[in-house]
Amino acid sequence: MALHKIFKIIGIVLGLLGVVFMAMLLTGNESAQDYLIYIGYIVFAVTLVMVVLFVLKGVFQGDIKKTLISLGVFLAIILVSYVLADNTPMQLPDDGGMTSETGSKWVGTGLYTFYILAVVAVGLMVFSGFKKITNR
Repeated sequence: MALHKIFKIIGIVLGLLGVVFMAMLLTGNESAQDYLIYIGYIVFAVTLVMVVLFVLKGVFQGDIKKTLISLGVFLAIILVSYVLADNTPMQLPDDGGMTSETGSKWVGTGLYTFYILAVVAVGLMVFSGFKKITNR
């Protein structure tokens, strides 16, 4: 529980710094923008560290077999998405440049991964609702 208190104190300090720099920004101080960007980087780093620590803690306390199976299924979905993705370069709307074949392939992979995971999530919600209705 001590780790939770440390992160809570860090969060409060960063929140107060953000309020101070926001007030500086609203009063017209231009250098406050740089400080807000650094605060954003710090918050991102602290959040990333917290997530990694708590995920690793949960993995080692729980069933590692289920975790590895879930990770394998997720990687299989990414592999299927990569195979389905098209690698045709696309015209970018703003600067008029072209995406590379690799960039286009990975964008398509991300989209297909999202679509597959969204369909699975909706399907599981419908199945869960149906199961609750039939069990009553």
